[in-house]
Amino acid sequence: MSVPFGVDRPAGEPRRTQALLKVYPLSDRPGVRAVGEISRPTLATWERALEQIAHQRSRAVYVDLAAVSFIDVAGASALAITAQGLEADQRIMVDRPPFELERLLDLFWPGLPTLEMVAQ
Repeated sequence: MSVPFGVDRPAGEPRRTQALLKVYPLSDRPGVRAVGEISRPTLATWERALEQIAHQRSRAVYVDLAAVSFIDVAGASALAITAQGLEADQRIMVDRPPFELERLLDLFWPGLPTLEMVAQ
């Protein structure tokens, strides 16, 4: 079946939507809340947010991922690299991470001492 010129999908196939990621500062503690999807199209936004939290001088900085629907290897890698760059007494506390993040971290970065998963 051929697809007419200018049509990006066959008839009846759902329209693909652009990946979105919004990041907000937390009001009750140091850190950020991410909403959406962390993937290749949103990686720059995610990396900017991680850069900001890396420069906070709190012992614990929180990353609330309860509203993140998906995170890919590049997003997990950016988080792990940020955690590796922290001082020994600092921690990134990941609140309610998506399943795939815990799996990716266990596979590629097991036992990062500056990164902790928490579920509230």
